[in-house]
Amino acid sequence: MITAQPGSGPTVLRILLGSQLRRLREAKRVSRDDAGYTIRASGSKISRMELGRVSFKERDVQDLLDLYGVDTEEAASLVALARQANSPGWWHKYGDVLPDWFQVYVGLEEAASLIRLYEVQFIPGLLQTADYARAVVRLGQPAATHDEVERRVSLRLARQEVLTKPGGPRLWAIIDEAALRRPIGGMEVMRAQLVHLIEGAGEANITLQVVPFRSGGHAAEAGAFTIMRFPEADLPDVVYLEHLTSALYLDKREDVEKYTEVMERLSVEGESPERTTEILSRMLEEAIDE
Repeated sequence: MITAQPGSGPTVLRILLGSQLRRLREAKRVSRDDAGYTIRASGSKISRMELGRVSFKERDVQDLLDLYGVDTEEAASLVALARQANSPGWWHKYGDVLPDWFQVYVGLEEAASLIRLYEVQFIPGLLQTADYARAVVRLGQPAATHDEVERRVSLRLARQEVLTKPGGPRLWAIIDEAALRRPIGGMEVMRAQLVHLIEGAGEANITLQVVPFRSGGHAAEAGAFTIMRFPEADLPDVVYLEHLTSALYLDKREDVEKYTEVMERLSVEGESPERTTEILSRMLEEAIDE
């Protein structure tokens, strides 16, 4: 049976339920096409359900469980899980500025127990000040109206609340020096952003490391990425790779292991958290002098 932590968000619940449905189907040697026929759908719809990419109709879940010969008690538990998985997350109210492919990320971020990330272009979203986030949004959405920009900034700040809620994730961020040197929004904005990073580095659930220019080349030649780990035993680590208009979510063991190896190498090549705070403080002094 699946094991969902109390308070798990709908994204994680969908993935867990989909994973269990796949295991039940494969145990009975039922093809995706045959399962799809049972719920008046296609095999590709079954694939999307098993990956947790779509919401679940309770009737469809019950029909599949009947097909797989699941007993009444277990079936009732899974149907109840489907009901929970269909409840909207808090981020759905930002649907006007939140693309579908990023909604999945916000749901996973909300449910993670550990978020490890490497950034080369910008300060990570979970650590941005409002003014820095505003400047980033304007760079990426030059045609956006004032109201749309503010909605996107509000969403980013709302995401940051995950770091202060009880039972929230641990954040381990490795930031390339380039992101710290690039004056997004101007020097005043960057000064405030550096102060914010220094304060964040003092939080028990936040670890910061800088990869300095003097390190030369490093392991993350492909650019920024995020690895999320979850408290649910049935949920694998997920690697997130963002593109301009889409994103990739990788959970195959060989992919996750490769990115985890790169992250481990970055943590060795980067400055220690203590040294990173010193570097940030020195950068702040330089920014104040300018």
